Amino acid sequence: MIPAAETFDGTWPYRPHFTDAAGFRQHYVDEGAEHGGPVVFLHGEPTWGYLWRHLIGPLARERRVVVPDHMGFGKSATPADRTYLAAEHVDNLETLLVDVLDLHDITLVLHDWGGPIGTGFMLRHPDRVARIFATNTVLPLGLPGYDKLMAENMADSHWFRWAGAAHANGTLERALGGAGDSVTHLMLSLQTIARPQIVTPTWVRAYAAHFTDRAACEGVLRFPQQLVAPDPEAAPAPDPDPAAVAAVRAKPAMLVEGMRDTALLPRHVVPAFRLAFPDAPVIELPDAGHFPSEDAPETLLALLQLFLQTT
Repeated sequence: MIPAAETFDGTWPYRPHFTDAAGFRQHYVDEGAEHGGPVVFLHGEPTWGYLWRHLIGPLARERRVVVPDHMGFGKSATPADRTYLAAEHVDNLETLLVDVLDLHDITLVLHDWGGPIGTGFMLRHPDRVARIFATNTVLPLGLPGYDKLMAENMADSHWFRWAGAAHANGTLERALGGAGDSVTHLMLSLQTIARPQIVTPTWVRAYAAHFTDRAACEGVLRFPQQLVAPDPEAAPAPDPDPAAVAAVRAKPAMLVEGMRDTALLPRHVVPAFRLAFPDAPVIELPDAGHFPSEDAPETLLALLQLFLQTT
């Protein structure tokens, strides 16, 4: 895990908070005022809370901002006795937001694997979530047509084609087990950073710092591995509760999509979002890749603030 006091040359100035409530040392940021309902930012693969650094400070002047690092990422620990499957990350999030922080009226801001993890939380606690702001992610609600779109994305995506081929030839674990050396390539080439000029030595160090050895890379390996190499003996996930699905779909929602994404392709992700929220706004960012908070942070912040003010 990244040392608690690390600021990466002042680019991450936020005070660390930790809890052991989920059975491992989990880091989260908790900044800002209490009024207006908390905003919870959820990162995905292969990032951590640093992904949201440009949005936390400005938004914390208006609202409470909570930014957890998932188990195996950022300043959170990587325990050896966990599966790192998505459901386990949902359990961890539930422990933090419900048992530790007892948050209500939450705005969830979701990116990449933060979408499925946040969706799992919403289906368990729709009463605690007020609105959903998604960016380059998916929200699996068990709706007809969703699985087909995801299968098509798996077949077309640069990221998933690489992960599938690497698993088939036995190199996936070696590549992602050395994520400290490969994380820039993963983000820049396979997922797409549209502004390569932001990739400074500090930026590389911030995203690579957690992945110090093979044991520290379990989280970054298991996210894609569970899709390209699912356990054939695992029980299928139960269908979500229809009442919970209806409650989630009734909430204000918005998608901001970086159109140069080569991991979660817009031609599949946007229709998948519209299955769940046919009347919700979808904003396309033509010059952003998989990480709009890196490629277009000012635009993303302005859209999020507008969404908060108008819903």
